[in-house]
Amino acid sequence: MYYIRRRSIPRCHHTFSTIASSRRISISGGFLRGAGYVTLLGGAGYVVDREFNASTIVRNLRTFWTCAVIAADYKLNFTPGKSDSISALHERVGDRLLNLFSSNGGLYVKFGQAIGANAALLPKPMQAKFSRLFDDAPQVPFADIARVFQEEFGRPPSGPDGIFAEFEETAVASASIAQVHRARLKEEDGGPGDWVAVKIQKPAVAKQMEPDLAAFRAVMWIYEHWVFDMPTYFVVDFICDHLRPELDFVNESQNSIRTAELVAQDSSLAERVYIPKVYPEYSTKRVLTAEWIRGVRLSDRQGILKLMGEPSIDLPSKSMTPLGSPDALTDSDDSQRLRGGTKWVMQTMIDLFNAQIFRWGWVHCDPHPGNIFIRPHPQHPRRLQLVLIDHGLYVKLSPEFRRQYAELWKALLSMDVDTLLRVAKQWGIGAPDLFASSVLLKPISLGNKSGKTEDKEAPKLSQYEASMRLKEKLRNFLVDTDKMPKELIFVGRNMRIVQGNNQMLGSPVNRIKIIGLAAADAIPRSEDLSFSDRVKERFHEGVFYTVMASIDGAFWLGHAWKWITGSAVDTFEDELDRQMREVAKTQYGIDIDPSAYDG
Repeated sequence: MYYIRRRSIPRCHHTFSTIASSRRISISGGFLRGAGYVTLLGGAGYVVDREFNASTIVRNLRTFWTCAVIAADYKLNFTPGKSDSISALHERVGDRLLNLFSSNGGLYVKFGQAIGANAALLPKPMQAKFSRLFDDAPQVPFADIARVFQEEFGRPPSGPDGIFAEFEETAVASASIAQVHRARLKEEDGGPGDWVAVKIQKPAVAKQMEPDLAAFRAVMWIYEHWVFDMPTYFVVDFICDHLRPELDFVNESQNSIRTAELVAQDSSLAERVYIPKVYPEYSTKRVLTAEWIRGVRLSDRQGILKLMGEPSIDLPSKSMTPLGSPDALTDSDDSQRLRGGTKWVMQTMIDLFNAQIFRWGWVHCDPHPGNIFIRPHPQHPRRLQLVLIDHGLYVKLSPEFRRQYAELWKALLSMDVDTLLRVAKQWGIGAPDLFASSVLLKPISLGNKSGKTEDKEAPKLSQYEASMRLKEKLRNFLVDTDKMPKELIFVGRNMRIVQGNNQMLGSPVNRIKIIGLAAADAIPRSEDLSFSDRVKERFHEGVFYTVMASIDGAFWLGHAWKWITGSAVDTFEDELDRQMREVAKTQYGIDIDPSAYDG
C-alpha cells in the first residue's frame, strides 16, 4: 500500500498541472479570440464608416478625444506652480487643434478660420499657427467628382451625352468643401469658346455637415461650462446658421445674382466692380456654374504690381499663394499695363465693402485675396475692373446695426465718447478702449472719460498671471453676450482682411479716412435737434474733419518721407499694426504676434 501511495502522488500532481496548463491555454486562446473579434469588428466599422458615412464617427471620435486631452492638459498644468511651462502648454494645445482641423478638413477648416479671425485674443504661442490654416485642400479623384455631377444632373459632365462640350478633369482650385473645374459650353448653349467655372461639392461634405456642427456645439458648451468658464457658446448658433447655407450652391447662385444687381444699381461701383454671371440651368445644390474670369488674383501681389506697371514692393510675404489658372494674365500682357495702380485697387475694394456695410446691409463674408481678381475692363481695356467671386457666405445687417456701426466709426474719429459708450452699452460690450481699438484697428485711448481707469503699463506678470489677466479682460469685454450683435464677428473679420490687403500692397490708400467718411455719410441728419444738441453736433463734426485731416497728413507725410529718403520704412498700416501691438501689451496684457493675421 505504501508503494502504491508513493506512485499515486506524482500521477495526481501531473494531472493538476495538465489541467492548469489547459486552463491557461483556454484563457489565452479566449483573450486572443476576443481581441481578434474586436479588431475585426473595429476594422469593419471603420470601413463602413468611411465608405457609407463619410468617416463621421471617426472624425467625431478624433474631435472628442483631442478636446478631452486639451481639457485634461489645462486642468493639470495650468496652475500658478507651473507658470514657467504655460507657454509650452499653449504651444501643445495650438498644435493639437491645428492637427485636428487639418485632419478632419471640411467644415473644420472653417471653424479654425473663425478662431484665426480673432487671433489677437489667443495666447501668443497659438496666434501664428492659425494664420497657416488656409482654405485649400487636396483634390478628390475625378471619378468621385463625376459621380456627384451624375447624381445632380443624371448625365456626365462631358461626352456624347454630357452637359458640356469639354470638361477638364484636373481641378484649377480645390478648397475645403468644393473644387473648381474649367469647362466649355456646347455651341448651341452659348457659342464656341464660352468657358465656365464649374464648382462641385466634394462628396463627403454633405454627410459630414450636421455631425460636424453637432460636435462643434458640444465642444463649445463643454469648454464654456466645465473647462474654461469663458463665454464661447453665444456665437455657436449664429455661426452654424451661416455655415449651413454655404453648402447650398443654389443659395450661392442667388447671393451672386443679388450682389450683381446691387452693384449694377450703384453708380459709383457699376463700372469698377464685376460679379461673374451664373448659369442657374447648370447649377444645383451641389454644382455651381459661373462665368470663367481671366485676370490676376489679388493674392498674387507681384502679378498685380506687374499688371499695373509698378515696381515690386519688398515687403514680408503674407504666405499667400495664387491658385493656378490656365487662363491667367501672363508676361505677354505687359503692353497692356493698366491705369490706376494699386491705389485704384484698394480704393475700389474699400468702397465696395463700405457700400455693403453702410448702404446695402449685405456683406460678403470671405473677401480674402484669393476671392478677388483684377482684370482689364472688357469695354475699356486700359481701365481696371475688380471681380469678386465665391458668394456662398453673406450676412445681412439690419438698418439699426448699420446706423450704430456708422455712428461708432464717426464717434471714434470725432472724440465723441458719449456716443461710443452708448453704442457699447447697447451691444453689451465693456472695456470701451479695447472695443474702440478693435473696431478702428488703430490704438485708441479714452483716458478717464470711459469711467474706468487703466494702468498706463501692465506690471511684469508671470505667464499664469498674464493668462488670468487676459481672461478677466475678455470677461469685462463681453459683458452681455445676449445683446452683442453677432454680425460683428463677420464685419470685424472683413475689416481686418481689408486692412491686411492694404498692408500687403504697401498701404497705397488711407483706409481709416475712406471708411470714416463713408460712415459719416451713412448717418441720417436729425432735423428736430435742440439748439444745444445742434451746437454739440457741429462741434463733433468739426473735430471729426480735423482728425480726418490729421490722419491724412500723417499718411502722406509717411509716403513723402519714404520717397525722399528711399528707405524701406514701415508703411502706414505697418505703423498702426505696431502701435496696436504695443498698446495691447502695455495696457491690456495681450501679446499679439506680428504674424497672427498673416494670410
